[in-house]
Amino acid sequence: MKRKAKQGINTKAKKSKAHNLKSTSKSDGLLGRTITGVLDVIKSGSAYLVSEQVKEDVFIKSKDLGNALDGDKVRVKIIAVAKSGKPEGEVVTVLQRSQNEFIGVLEASENYGFLVPENKKISFDIFLPGHELKKAKDGDKVLVRVTDWNDGAKNPTGSIVENLNTERANQVAMKEILVERGFQLHFSPEAERELTEIPKTIDPAEIAKRKDCREILTFTIDPKDAKDFDDALSIRLLKNGYYEVGVHIADVSHYIVPDTALDKDAYANATSVYLPDRVLPMLPEAISNGLCSLRPQEEKLTFSVLFQINEQGKIKQHWIGRTAIFSDRRYTYEEVQEVIEGKDDTYKKEILILNQMAQSLRQERFEKGAINFSSQEIRYQLDEEGKPIGIEIKESKQAHQLIEEFMLLANRFVAHFVSKKNFNGQVVPFPYRVHPLPDEMKLAQFAAFAARFGYQLNLNNHDEIAHSFNEMLEQVSGKPEEHLLQQLGIRTMSKALYTTDNDGHYGLGFEDYCHFTSPIRRYPDVMVHRIVQEILDGKIRIDKGMEQKCKHCSEQEKKAMDAERKANKYKQVEYMQQFVGESLEAIVSGVSHTGFWAETIAQKCEGMVSITELTHLDYFDFVEAEYALVGQQSGLRFRIGDKVIVRVERADLDSRTIDFGFIDKISNETIKSIKQKKQKNQTKK
Repeated sequence: MKRKAKQGINTKAKKSKAHNLKSTSKSDGLLGRTITGVLDVIKSGSAYLVSEQVKEDVFIKSKDLGNALDGDKVRVKIIAVAKSGKPEGEVVTVLQRSQNEFIGVLEASENYGFLVPENKKISFDIFLPGHELKKAKDGDKVLVRVTDWNDGAKNPTGSIVENLNTERANQVAMKEILVERGFQLHFSPEAERELTEIPKTIDPAEIAKRKDCREILTFTIDPKDAKDFDDALSIRLLKNGYYEVGVHIADVSHYIVPDTALDKDAYANATSVYLPDRVLPMLPEAISNGLCSLRPQEEKLTFSVLFQINEQGKIKQHWIGRTAIFSDRRYTYEEVQEVIEGKDDTYKKEILILNQMAQSLRQERFEKGAINFSSQEIRYQLDEEGKPIGIEIKESKQAHQLIEEFMLLANRFVAHFVSKKNFNGQVVPFPYRVHPLPDEMKLAQFAAFAARFGYQLNLNNHDEIAHSFNEMLEQVSGKPEEHLLQQLGIRTMSKALYTTDNDGHYGLGFEDYCHFTSPIRRYPDVMVHRIVQEILDGKIRIDKGMEQKCKHCSEQEKKAMDAERKANKYKQVEYMQQFVGESLEAIVSGVSHTGFWAETIAQKCEGMVSITELTHLDYFDFVEAEYALVGQQSGLRFRIGDKVIVRVERADLDSRTIDFGFIDKISNETIKSIKQKKQKNQTKK
């Protein structure tokens, strides 16, 4: 046992060092101030406070962090200001924790223990009383939840939630990725208790309050491995010649009541997280895969938008409200695509009509300024131990577009409905999904780069930018530079976020937009449902904390995307271990002063070719304006989109990196002539 139980109060945060400092003109007004912001912990263990209240990030030494963590929202006291004006501080209070669960190794004695966290950014251990050890042994790898942060104490107190000692390394790695980004792997005991109290059957009195759509043809279309069916479509022909198309969404807000433990747990994660071998659901599976999932041949409660629409996608009118449905059939995307391509089916006529409507809506959207970026989805085929044995490339086909267009339509109409409402002269706080206009400087750089390939972008106004982007994407299809311009074009765009400021969605070309259609896996959709129902009931509640909730949901979305990237990278490395020593075709996917990244064509895995691997050819400079490495004497260029042959040198799971050696870019004869040219230049000098 290496540690003694210690619960002493950490008094260093109470001692100000301001009296030891010399005041300067730049320090006036900063010394002694308290600033609120978010911690960014660096490798050394020190941190920076990122805050809108000061121009410079506040530096915080590791000894002045207390038990604050990377990503925590904290209040910091300024204790020093350098002559340059750079402030230094110490954490006074942690206002909001970014993480409450931790994975590490248990150091245990008979009566107590400590968790030593795996994450090196965490400078403290977690104290575990004897009754919280749960039969775990010294040296076990465990998951611990903090039960008391012991404000001001050296060590928080925790409880073992799960013993990971028998799990495979790749399983533990996935959990570590989630935990390190602050996602809770388990629902609280209070939420589990509430779950048992939710009725498993629908009260007929509840159906009587709703629009009854159970007799209308309804079906779901989802991925083949999906279990949480949160949307369904219904269709019927009306006497006026229009079709009534219903977009029906699982009514999660009927079951998840504000301020309950289930609601708090859902808000804490704010999103489901999709990793290659698992899904961390926002809601318990009894709700996401059972109670709220719009499974076939079951009555379900839904929140719906009903459209009167013709086959050309022209909408006459719409209705928003709560409904009850009965799904007649569950389709996979593959099954619907086969019907679109000619296969017979019981509901072929209805599917083809819906597809015609969707394609009309899609065409109109692009004509009005939406940008037509397309992307491939890579999924790993895993064996029984979770190891990748192959990849599957999923492309967006008309079956996917059918669902996408009707979901976009519902989201847009719901946002427009709320945008026109007010309460006592106030705008109703609402979580809009906003996509800001692209940065003008980034656009100008991209336009200059695209011009090198003969593509002209019109930057006169934002409508013209969207149209010329689409023209370029159409013209570049199938050409060598397609991958390059697609990737750089996406990077040029701003990131979408949730906010109460209804500034529109640039990428979709919508003035009003929100997320309404996935409340099983996104918390903003739950908030949207609640607010829409308040408006329909005439009982609007002004939520002054809505913008902060939007920020939280945006932050959780970023963390989920980062977790998905990290998990995919782990699986890439795991997959590429079998190819070490082999030569593979690849495409340059990124360039920096340290070398270039390449993605293998067959495996879709990305690794790094260090610039030191290229010294046998030339010495290279990074030319940022060209996104290229350029040989000083040969002029040989490596830029995004170039095809290369690489050798897999290493696939390291500990660092989660893949290292490539460079074999060839073009023919060996050309490489040889480049070397000869280089030798001649050196001889002349």
